[in-house]
Amino acid sequence: MSGDPAEAPETTQTAAGRGKADGREKAHGLSPARVLDIDPLLDDPKTRIVVCCGSGGVGKTTTAAALGLRAAERGRKVVVLTIDPARRLAQSMGIDSLDNVPRRVKGTEGEGELHAMMLDMKRTFDEVVEAHADPERAATILANPFYQSLSAGFAGTQEYMAMEKLGQLRAKDEWDLIVVDTPPSRSALDFLDAPKRLGSFLDGRLIRLLTAPAKLGGRAGMAFLNVGMSMMTGTLGKLLGGQLLKDVQTFVAAMDTTFGGFRTRADATYKLLQAPGTAFLVVAAPERDALREAAYFVERLAAEKMPLVGLVLNRVHGSGAVRLSAERALAAAENLEDPRIVDQGGGKAGLRNSPDPYGSSRSPASDSATDAPASEQGSPADTERSVDRLTAGLLRLHADRMQLLSREQRTRDRFTARHPEVAVVEVPALPGDVHDLAGLRDIGARLATGATGRTELP
Repeated sequence: MSGDPAEAPETTQTAAGRGKADGREKAHGLSPARVLDIDPLLDDPKTRIVVCCGSGGVGKTTTAAALGLRAAERGRKVVVLTIDPARRLAQSMGIDSLDNVPRRVKGTEGEGELHAMMLDMKRTFDEVVEAHADPERAATILANPFYQSLSAGFAGTQEYMAMEKLGQLRAKDEWDLIVVDTPPSRSALDFLDAPKRLGSFLDGRLIRLLTAPAKLGGRAGMAFLNVGMSMMTGTLGKLLGGQLLKDVQTFVAAMDTTFGGFRTRADATYKLLQAPGTAFLVVAAPERDALREAAYFVERLAAEKMPLVGLVLNRVHGSGAVRLSAERALAAAENLEDPRIVDQGGGKAGLRNSPDPYGSSRSPASDSATDAPASEQGSPADTERSVDRLTAGLLRLHADRMQLLSREQRTRDRFTARHPEVAVVEVPALPGDVHDLAGLRDIGARLATGATGRTELP
């Protein structure tokens, strides 16, 4: 699958989306190469895996769930693999809780099926051990205290196990589309680095030293252990404690035959990510840090020769009054809020409070109301001042929104200038959280038609 839909052959995705993209180009001045059509991607039977990746807090999990629901309701059999979702997201699928087993989501429309699951990192690690060791050795490993700590908290374990679970799901061939929500992390690159990092750990000098006695076996192994580790065990014993060091040695000896399986699967997982039929979607928000991370991820995916199909830009704000700029709105608000001395009829002076810099003076009725004691309530002048204050407040709110839109557009334009080859779909912001299938369905519809709702500033 091409990383640049504009240069790809006329596949299902490019052909089916050509008319829609041309319409968006005319409406918004966007090149078809920059517009990502989601539905052709989801409908293409060659698309078997969609990976949603990006930095934390940009809506990856919601995007993955919405994509899964939309694909299922368009006829595909889908499983969504999510990582530590908010409880409300599980409930939005009609499921009280998600676990390591795919569960059917009820209430979907159409002929397809939607299944969902949440990664159980330790359980997945256990499954790997059980698959690569005989029952007796597997039981020894699973009961080992060091293994229990490693499987629950080793840096990169969650990312690696997400890919391990992906490999398991793909091998079953039970679903024709797998949507993956990558683990939340400081850096989105952790997701790509995890398999290699775990492989490096297993190939490290310490591990090789600890496995050497088991490979030699018998007295020779014990002699090697006594000679090769005499100095190291004293130091590590002081730092880690004698029992922990013993647990490590026992774990490594038991795991020796399974290390090759870990490395093999790590390599296979990486190749699976690079294979045709896998599609990476980088998810971001129109904010500087999120798009900087997205740009870095785009470059990394290209360097690793992984199939990027586009960028999902969530929470894009819009306005129905873009002709009124922030500057004009602020000027009008200040004019309403700051009374000025203006010439009145008959040579008199009075207060003026008007958004029109060329406006006429107040009527005599307004003048007399202005001169009335402040204690009088409900007079026409009081009503007018209240309306002015309300109008000024609304103008300032509009100015804030227009300034936000301007910042988002500048940030977005910097990304597209740097990566013009990346197709983009913009998803308008929702007024609230997603709490049911209808909400996910709405997000899916916005994903499919989001670019048509883009606000163009004057």
